[in-house]
Order: sequence, then C-alpha cells, then structure tokens
Amino acid sequence: MKIFVAGHRGMVGSAIYRQLAKLPDVELVTASRQELDLTSQAEVAAFFEKHQFDQVYLAAAKVGGIMANNTYPAEFIYENLMIQNNIIHSSYITGVRHLLFLGSSCIYPKLATQPMQETALLTGTLEPTNEPYAIAKIAGIKMCESYNRQYGVDYRSVMPTNLYGENDNFHPENSHVIPALMRRFHEAKLANAPEVVVWGTGKPMREFLHVDDMAAASIFVMNVDKTTYEENTEPMLSHFNVGTGVDCTIKEMALTMADVVGYQGNVTFDVTKPDGAPRKLMNVDKLKALGWEYSVSLKDGLASTYAWFLEHQDDFRG
Repeated sequence: MKIFVAGHRGMVGSAIYRQLAKLPDVELVTASRQELDLTSQAEVAAFFEKHQFDQVYLAAAKVGGIMANNTYPAEFIYENLMIQNNIIHSSYITGVRHLLFLGSSCIYPKLATQPMQETALLTGTLEPTNEPYAIAKIAGIKMCESYNRQYGVDYRSVMPTNLYGENDNFHPENSHVIPALMRRFHEAKLANAPEVVVWGTGKPMREFLHVDDMAAASIFVMNVDKTTYEENTEPMLSHFNVGTGVDCTIKEMALTMADVVGYQGNVTFDVTKPDGAPRKLMNVDKLKALGWEYSVSLKDGLASTYAWFLEHQDDFRG
C-alpha cells in the first residue's frame, strides 16, 4: 500500500509516520517543504500524478497558539485552505480512494455545550482568537463530505483535542500551551527564577491528548471498514472527535508541568491576558463505539515529552 503522509515533519504527521513505518507491506512517501509547496496547486497536482497513492493522511497545516493566531490570521486561513484544497482535490483526480483529514476541536462554537459532540458543528459563534483557522478546518470537513457525496470516495475527518508530545513546536511565542509552558518552566528552573507567569486566569478547562494516541486513533479510523464507519456517522456530519474525554484546569496542568520539570518556584497567572474558550472537552462516545480509547495519561505524557525536549533542546535555542 502506497501512503502519503502530508506534514510528516510536524508533531502529528511524524507520529503517524512512525506508527505506519512499523506495519508490513507499506510504502511511505513524504515530501519536505523544499521539495513540495503544498499551497501550490500545480506542484501538488504533479506530485500526486507521479505517485498514485492508495491512502493519504492530511496532517499538514499551519498551526499555533493564541498569540500566533491573533498575529497572523490571514496566513492561518489562506495557507490552511490552500493546503487542504490542493491535497483533497488532487487525491480525487488521481484516484485516491482513502484519505484522512485532521482538524481541530476549535471547529466548535465558543460556548458549545460540554462535552462537545460532533453535532455541535455550525451551531454557534466561534472563538474569535482562532476563527480563521477554525473556518479553514470546517471547510476541510465539508470538502471531504462533498467529495464523498458527489464522487463516491471515502474521505474521513478526525477532530483532535489539544495535542502535545514529541516534535511539538517549542517556540517561545508561537507555540501551544503545553510546549510553551514546558520551555518556560525548564528555563526558569535553570535560571533559579522565583516565579513563572502563566497567561490568563488558570481557570479554563482543557483536555490534552498525547500525539502517539492521536496517531493511533488516526490509523484506526482510516482503516475501519466502510460499512462500520458509515453505520456510526452521517454523510453531512461525518467527522469523529478524538480525545480522552477527561479535562483539567490550566492551573492544574501548569502545576503538574512544574512537578514533571522539577521547577520549585511560584506559579502565578497574568489575568490581563486572554483565556480563550472557558472549556473545551470532547465527547468521544462515537469513537469509543468504534472500539478505540486513549492510553497515555497526562502526567506520563508530559514526562515522556519533557524527556524528548531535554534530548532536543539545542534545536530550540535562539
């Protein structure tokens, strides 16, 4: 089976690649940004025509935390729309029957009933800080569904909760909450800093899923037989939530992080900074019904991620 993992150097794509590489009779194809511009329709079309894939994992995306989304909204909506449009359309044109599109829990309304069910999609106003990114991901879901309905292909979508783990982005300004705090606590420990300041009140509830669990769920959903898949979903509501079904406050996560890193100073909160959505917990009943559940606890996941960070910290300097 010839499989293209788009975004293989990113956190999720690299985890999917590692797990697929362990399977027999699989030929994995990847392309770096230097080799293939996914925002170029012509380049993507030629690449797909050359390789004739059996499966495609669409894990490529422009991603970032609150600051990045607020600073670069045009880039977030443009680049993500272009990447997914090119890959999904070229998949159809070249006869790819099976594709998995990876989205985000930010597709749901800011004040969606908790835990968020798949049926909450398009029922309310999005969180303003990441609306452009969310709209792009919603468009990706609907593009997969539209191609399924019109062309009879089998393009599926999974919406993960907040992810973390190996190959995360640890940039001090443009990263998500877990890698940003991990780096901040680590540097504070080295500097014997008296306190670490966390954005917001610490009260928002968040759910976190280790990237290895996300990769396992992605491969699982991609390979569920079509009859079972269709029995558990609808043509115009076809995506699956992927998460743990368990959440905690940002404060609880930060204190767990401090413990894992070994930071012994004070943890304080800057209430002048935005909190984002008050709570984001996924209802994962649909995925459980298919037979998949997470396996990595938050503390164990943070510990393994920190161990990886320590091995690669020279890559994040500057």
